[in-house]
Amino acid sequence: MAAITASMVAELRGKTDAPMMECKKALTEADGDMAKAEELLRVKLGTKAGKAASRITAEGVVACYIDGNTGGLIEVNSETDFVSKNDSFIALANAAAELVAKHNPADIAALGALAYEQDSFGPTLEDVRKGLIGKIGENMSFRRFKRFGAGSKLASYLHGTRIGVVVEFDGDEVAAKDVAMHIAAMKPVALTSAEVPAELIEKERSVAAAKAAEDAAKATAEGKPVQSEEIVAKRIEGGVQKYLKEVSLFNQAFVKNDKQTVEQMLKAAGTTVKSFTLYVVGEGIEKKVDDFAAEVAAQVAAAKAAA
Repeated sequence: MAAITASMVAELRGKTDAPMMECKKALTEADGDMAKAEELLRVKLGTKAGKAASRITAEGVVACYIDGNTGGLIEVNSETDFVSKNDSFIALANAAAELVAKHNPADIAALGALAYEQDSFGPTLEDVRKGLIGKIGENMSFRRFKRFGAGSKLASYLHGTRIGVVVEFDGDEVAAKDVAMHIAAMKPVALTSAEVPAELIEKERSVAAAKAAEDAAKATAEGKPVQSEEIVAKRIEGGVQKYLKEVSLFNQAFVKNDKQTVEQMLKAAGTTVKSFTLYVVGEGIEKKVDDFAAEVAAQVAAAKAAA
């Protein structure tokens, strides 16, 4: 049985907004597996447990460069928020986005090999990165990037430096820009329901099925009628369909006018969105959570021992 620490409970609570004792129970049941514990809470507490799951702990910036129908979007990570605001770090990220757009590198290694000089470091982007690590004293890395150059129009939106969106479209630029802002706010995973990844659908279906099973067990324990298998199946499928509408861009209610969907807004504007790319800083990265209380206690003990 894995030891459940206070820092693990705090991390799960930060992801789910669930009560602390529920977090501890879920971690215990999951034998310390954070992802499994989060799913257990979703089953037990419904959507409430997932409302804060998108909170990101890793630091860095998203940078974008667009020149006509060519563009680049990149995420560059740092260890702390302090460094992500450093002028040299931001200049590095912006330069990397421009290099992506202009040179179409095959991967991170090819990007790093491109010619670039900054802060007396060079002659490549990778040399600048290593130089800034030595100068600032903190690790930083190029995590992911995408180049755009298929001939479609491009619209972008940066929410500060932590969220970046690029939309490929034909039609009205204002409408496309509005969609980019909408994507940053609502974070869809696909253009349409049919394009939502199968693994996400199955995960949602399994959560709905587990929730239905728990409801049935509770009803039985309380001596209440249990819904038929047919009704339960319809409930599960209804939950999946609701999820698909919530995460597909065209089905989402437009943030500037919730009386119409994004698809309806685009049709009225004579605009077609072909694809979108959304980067959120640190998305999917597990960041080390320090147990500050334990660290302070250790320092106090060390100080006493030294005395």
